[in-house]
Amino acid sequence: MLGKIRKKLITDYFANSSPILELICPICDRKIPNSQKDAHHLVPKSKGGKTTQYLHRICHRQIHALFSETKLAKELNTADAIKDQPEMQKFIEWVKSKPDDFYERTSKSKKLKSEKIF
Repeated sequence: MLGKIRKKLITDYFANSSPILELICPICDRKIPNSQKDAHHLVPKSKGGKTTQYLHRICHRQIHALFSETKLAKELNTADAIKDQPEMQKFIEWVKSKPDDFYERTSKSKKLKSEKIF
């Protein structure tokens, strides 16, 4: 069974007679190759979000590694708000020098790891 995001990606691909040639990541402002395209919920699904935006996979993973879903839902529900965060600005400067199809695993920040979820 395919997840909703995966279904959306497949539907979007076949809905267009010609594939989208250039998607630009609103976080790092680089082209997103199809192999690195992730749909990000601006407000997390667990908080009732439905709207998605395409990001580079590495940018998407970095967002979720740095920020809790509560913070994303309340404060960081736009690409501009996310880009304004100092942690993301450091990441953006670093990733801009990488090729468009670059990917590296990310891990949760120490801050998120130390938060206790009840």
